[in-house]
Amino acid sequence: MFEATTILAYKGAKGSVIGGDGQVTFGNTVLKGNATKIRKIGKEGNVLAGFAGSTADAFNLFDMFEKCLDGAKGDLLRAVIEFSKQWRKDKYLRKLEAMMLVLDRKNIFLLSGTGDVVEPDDGKIAAIGSGGNYALSAARALDKFASLDEEALVKQSLKIAGEICIYTNENIKTYVIWDEKR
Repeated sequence: MFEATTILAYKGAKGSVIGGDGQVTFGNTVLKGNATKIRKIGKEGNVLAGFAGSTADAFNLFDMFEKCLDGAKGDLLRAVIEFSKQWRKDKYLRKLEAMMLVLDRKNIFLLSGTGDVVEPDDGKIAAIGSGGNYALSAARALDKFASLDEEALVKQSLKIAGEICIYTNENIKTYVIWDEKR
């Protein structure tokens, strides 16, 4: 595990949400508290992506993934497979300590710098970064025992992670793709 940020993705009954904290650290120093580490991508903005790892590499990886998504004509599964192949083959990128979460209304995937493509067991909640396990645990509990909408669940889970993980703050940003029938 590396010291990074916290990104949480949740695919609920009425919408898909990705959220992340805003803290950028260098060693034991906070460099920035309000960074945006998540994006809406694709021609329709119907895919959500988040990144944990080196901030400098995030833009290249987002752009690389978006090209794969465009090449796959918006098919997220095809795009993640192509992206993982490219990431694994690139001599520089495969050495990154980085991960991405991507989701749409049908799929949710965790992508690692070693070329792994992982779909969560429950098919709906995934988290990465230093506070990922805290956010994942909170999201699973809230999903099971609370009656929050998708965005509120992600925000509350990240807030809990921010209270525990020193590499995660409570400056939370989210993007949502809601179903038309909400």
